[in-house]
Amino acid sequence: MTQKGKLYLIPAPLGEGGTPVIPAYVIQVLHQLDYFIAERAKTARAFIKTTDPVKPFDALHFSELNKHTNPADIAAMLNPTDEGHDIGLLSEAGCPGIADPGAAVVQIAHERKLTVVPLVGPSSILLALMASGLNGQQFCFHGYLPPQKNELSRALRQLEQESARTNRTQLFIETPYRNNSLVEQALQTLQPTTSFCLAVDLTLPTEYVRTLTIADWQRTKVPDLHKRPAIFLLQAK
Repeated sequence: MTQKGKLYLIPAPLGEGGTPVIPAYVIQVLHQLDYFIAERAKTARAFIKTTDPVKPFDALHFSELNKHTNPADIAAMLNPTDEGHDIGLLSEAGCPGIADPGAAVVQIAHERKLTVVPLVGPSSILLALMASGLNGQQFCFHGYLPPQKNELSRALRQLEQESARTNRTQLFIETPYRNNSLVEQALQTLQPTTSFCLAVDLTLPTEYVRTLTIADWQRTKVPDLHKRPAIFLLQAK
């Protein structure tokens, strides 16, 4: 009986120029694999190319898992494990399964009693929390907030109130081209004493992380965050 393959959870760089922070042992595993599941095959290939792959690209097989994927098709992506092939799950950026559709694959892998192997690598959520100086004992990640101004202001106030009540750090993200408008809205909405952190281009040469109170941010020149990967954190006093 053929031994089933494993599912490796492979962290991807957080942006262009971020491959050097990927551990060597992760690259070794990456180079051993023939089958991959990724949000975008194009991005996965670009990452693999930066690692000096030992196998030609035409020998590699990619399945795409994103918001357009039919849920009924996800299970079939793991079928190569039935023939003993290991599979690598790649996020678009960062760790698979964390703010990432890959969690659906991992769940099915457990249902099939496959061995799931998480590999060490960059997570923007944890890196931002580490560098923020805010409460790392209790925190909550909310993903994307509503883009409309009125709803965004309401959501920010709710996060601030929750933080004040629970002492939890609140983390969230935005589509990169709306970063500047989110920051502008936060500076207009949040209380002066609330701590607000901008964590931008993490692990990249242009990395920027700074935590100030809203009052201090209002007196500070905020960097241009347009189209830069960013994560935002707040903690109310």
